Amino acid sequence: MLAARDLTKHYGAVRALDGFTLDVAAGEVVGLIGHNGAGKTTFAEVVTGLIRPDRGSVTVGGIDVTRRPRVARAQIGYAPQEFGLYPAVTVRQNLTLFGRLYGLRRRALAAAIDEAAIDLMLDDVLDRPVGVLSGGQKRRAQAATALLHRPALLLLDEPTAGADPVTRSALLAAVRTRAAAGAAVVYTTHYLPELDELDATIAVAAGGRVIARGDRASLLSGLPSRATVGYPDGTSTRLSGADPIAALVDVLMSGPAPSAIDLHRPSLDDLYLTLAGAGHDR
Repeated sequence: MLAARDLTKHYGAVRALDGFTLDVAAGEVVGLIGHNGAGKTTFAEVVTGLIRPDRGSVTVGGIDVTRRPRVARAQIGYAPQEFGLYPAVTVRQNLTLFGRLYGLRRRALAAAIDEAAIDLMLDDVLDRPVGVLSGGQKRRAQAATALLHRPALLLLDEPTAGADPVTRSALLAAVRTRAAAGAAVVYTTHYLPELDELDATIAVAAGGRVIARGDRASLLSGLPSRATVGYPDGTSTRLSGADPIAALVDVLMSGPAPSAIDLHRPSLDDLYLTLAGAGHDR
């Protein structure tokens, strides 16, 4: 559904994108993670046609974004990290405006607003001005603007930043539902446990490019596990490596009885710190 190839974008001496390449299939959720400044937001802006790359190509559903931006945008739903809503008018009026921009009219528009409001738990605030909503309600309203026209590609940039648990749960459920219906999703986040809940594949960005790509199991398979063994006298032994369990067995067989054992399997946080940290230093 989404094919981005060798995207490059410079702002003066700054390389925002430096050969950024990413494919996303229909029905796939890709968790795009990396440091601030890794190129994630610039990538989203290129895909949506908001900015033009210096080099490279992007197609959405086979449509070249640079050559046919209006046609490509009709297949894209984008929720940026910064709020893009009009605070003085109601949620319904905001959604009506965005829906019309997507080409929805009358009954189709009304049905789309009702569906997005139910999915994102906004039905009781539809007629309130956006400016009086809580932060979580604004996050859900922002996401609703991207879901309205049932796009083939969803780009969600930090959709739960600062969100409450209710908002986070509603957003994740809506993303899972849309992916199950066939939408391709690029989900940028610093809350890595969300990617487990979404059963997402992972793309790690650093220095304006994707430096690791794959499913969670394959990316974590090369990272070491670790174990910490504590003893009654307050001392402890830390074990790490590809097979800390074997080392742990040796310690238990040859040493005094421990008072505590803490076994840590590699997580997405470890992957992020290992790969994105290394890429950030390049």
